[in-house]
Amino acid sequence: MARILLFIFAVLLIAGLPAEMALAQNAAPAFDVEQASRAYIDTLQGAELEKSNQYFEGGYWLILWGALVAILVDLLILQSRLSARFRDWAERVTVRKWLQPALYALPYVIAGFLFTLPWTIYTDFFREQQYGLMSQNVGSWFGEHMIGLAISLVVFPLLIMAIFAVIRRAPKTWWIWGTGVISIFLFIGLLLGPVFISPLFNDYSEMAEGPLRDRIVAMAAEYDIPADNIYVFDQSKQHKRISANVSGIGPTIRVSLNDNLLERTDPAEVAAVMGHEMGHYVLGHSWRTVLILALIMAIGLFIVARLAPQLIERHGAKWGIGSIADPAAIPLLSLILTVYFLAATPAINSLIRINESEADRFGLDTAKEPDGFAKVAMRLSEYRKIEPGPVEEMLFFDHPSGATRVRMSMQWKANHVENPVMVNPGKLEKE
Repeated sequence: MARILLFIFAVLLIAGLPAEMALAQNAAPAFDVEQASRAYIDTLQGAELEKSNQYFEGGYWLILWGALVAILVDLLILQSRLSARFRDWAERVTVRKWLQPALYALPYVIAGFLFTLPWTIYTDFFREQQYGLMSQNVGSWFGEHMIGLAISLVVFPLLIMAIFAVIRRAPKTWWIWGTGVISIFLFIGLLLGPVFISPLFNDYSEMAEGPLRDRIVAMAAEYDIPADNIYVFDQSKQHKRISANVSGIGPTIRVSLNDNLLERTDPAEVAAVMGHEMGHYVLGHSWRTVLILALIMAIGLFIVARLAPQLIERHGAKWGIGSIADPAAIPLLSLILTVYFLAATPAINSLIRINESEADRFGLDTAKEPDGFAKVAMRLSEYRKIEPGPVEEMLFFDHPSGATRVRMSMQWKANHVENPVMVNPGKLEKE
């Protein structure tokens, strides 16, 4: 369950974009959207195209294998009666029923971290290094994971304590109230994350004065986005991906972009990226995402509320679990939710992808940089398959594919730019 909740928080942190190129304009008698799009898409060829496809397609299997690893870990904790021992330890420490689930969560989170560590090291470190996407050494990478573990050891026990409180008080309708509890935690994460969590992983400093900052401020002012502070964070120490965001709620709203975006792109691309990220804020995607995730979680908790008691009745004695209100049942609840979220992956991807597509259109209308946005889309091909099939994109992409974004950019250019001209993108620069 801890892994699922971290995934949800992660979903809320919407990623940014990329790039720079020397553009040699070639006048053409007519602007052909498909031809202009192919000029960008076809810049990715040969070994680079194969590498991008292999990395992203390998991720399809990681979704399945990651879920199986999580299921096996929870089964191990159940079958070995480690879960019952964690519960017994919590009961020895305190007789307060309301506190026992929080105490149980501490060894459960640590055990899950240790059991999944080999898989995490492979997927998050060695595989990223293999494809040239990792800037950290193993020490700094592991240090950040320890920070993540410390955060989990604070947040997860509080969440579990709250959920088990509603299970005890409303045993038949707890899944409804549990959804509300999780939504509250998501709201708190949105509010406090930019100020208290993100700075644990990166240093944030004010963006230097200059024409580019002035343009970002003007774009934000057009839509009443608070932009008194525009931050640059040092994500190049972790990887070379490009990102930006408008994060926070109310007093914690901030506009942030990473140093990769400034170092690897030209001003037109930065404007395209920031227009996209501002679109998430103006269009209320954070609130929509919380609502949709709450509905998805409600369905998952409803399934748990129906299946878990039946499984406990059949296997509870072997596992040392008395009822669904027993903290020792947490691995079982996590296991059911893992299977549910695996099955729901295409739906979740599609819901996020719709938000991203809306933000793409907003960014084009705001920045008015279709070629900058097309270059950014191509930069993302470093780690996203550029041209999937329609079914593949629907199932596995939580953002529009690069080809889809390039075509959207060129169509916008055809519709909104007077006398548009074809360009020869050439090779991406500022590597």
